[in-house]
Amino acid sequence: MSQSQLITITQTAIDKVKEFSKNEQKQCAGLRVYVAGGGCAGLTYGMALEDKSSNDDIIIETSGLKLFIDPHSAKYLQGSSIDYLESIESSGFKINNPNVRSTCACGKSVSV
Repeated sequence: MSQSQLITITQTAIDKVKEFSKNEQKQCAGLRVYVAGGGCAGLTYGMALEDKSSNDDIIIETSGLKLFIDPHSAKYLQGSSIDYLESIESSGFKINNPNVRSTCACGKSVSV
């Protein structure tokens, strides 16, 4: 799978990242997307605005936004997509990962 197929991000999510960056008056180099150990199912997703990439990051650029993904997280995120959803109940980023075997009851943690 090529780097461009590692993870995709919708235009809605790109626009929201740029909005957050502007609201924080922060010139970010990109968005870090990662997987960390934790949660009741074993893994949790994380995202953060970053000033710069790390030497070993996989960098994917889409519509003027750079995604930084470390090699450890890349193996869990393969084929995933990021979207931003807004509803009356809640709003936030949603990672759709085809590799997930199970999630916890609260939906914040996954098993891959």
